[in-house]
Amino acid sequence: MRIGAVVYLNSCPLVAELPRIAPGVEMVFDVPSRLAQMLAEGKIDAGLVPSIEVVRHPNWVVVSDACIACRGRVQSVKLFSRVPIRSIHLLALDEGSRTSAVLAQILLGSRYGLRPRLTNLPIGFPVWESAADAVVLIGDRAMQAPEDGFCEVWDLGQEWVRWTGLPMVFALWAARAGGDVERLDQILRESRDAGLANLSEIAHREAAGRQLTEQQCLQYFRDHLVFVLGEREKAGLRYFYELARQYGFLPPEVGDRFPLEPTSQSGLPQST
Repeated sequence: MRIGAVVYLNSCPLVAELPRIAPGVEMVFDVPSRLAQMLAEGKIDAGLVPSIEVVRHPNWVVVSDACIACRGRVQSVKLFSRVPIRSIHLLALDEGSRTSAVLAQILLGSRYGLRPRLTNLPIGFPVWESAADAVVLIGDRAMQAPEDGFCEVWDLGQEWVRWTGLPMVFALWAARAGGDVERLDQILRESRDAGLANLSEIAHREAAGRQLTEQQCLQYFRDHLVFVLGEREKAGLRYFYELARQYGFLPPEVGDRFPLEPTSQSGLPQST
């Protein structure tokens, strides 16, 4: 079994213990957008994919209640703007992003009536070298990027929660329908729970290689991220999907697959 996980710090509590729990699993690490492509092409059996992609693929199912979400400031999904928000005309989107790219556009459209032109921000391209009015960054480089020199900086998780009162779910474990869902559920839950019980060691191990302090990593895990897809998270996800459909980021027929409700014997939220 090949499982794809996000290469960023936010996935570490979900997968740090996975090799021990499931030694036969091969792990593949990449950015969220590429993981979605790998799952669609059958190059991985399951992946921690952008939440927006789950409903874009009717043959995918959510296979675990482990997720990456927030109930406030998330720290690793940000919009950096050189101009006042109302003056954004050109928006650069992180090449690794899918969910956050849609989220930024929904927030700009709903709150300010903006539909900026879009351009790509390649992975590894310095944010300060982009000619765009504003840039969406995700993952470790959003945490590392200095905020000096920008007119406004939005933490997109915080902006979503302030505006809606609901959590924001960025990534879900998904697989193509027909796979060994029960086994995936078991190992991904066990891996998540073991990781959450071992956050200090994970923070210690990851800090130096990600240009962050051990305390920054630990605070990020404990204070900014949610790793369980609870009822509030599902409600936030449904509302995000509905807005994405209204703004044209999802086809109209996707509404037939709302809301995400448990349909399997194991009680997993399903996308079909």
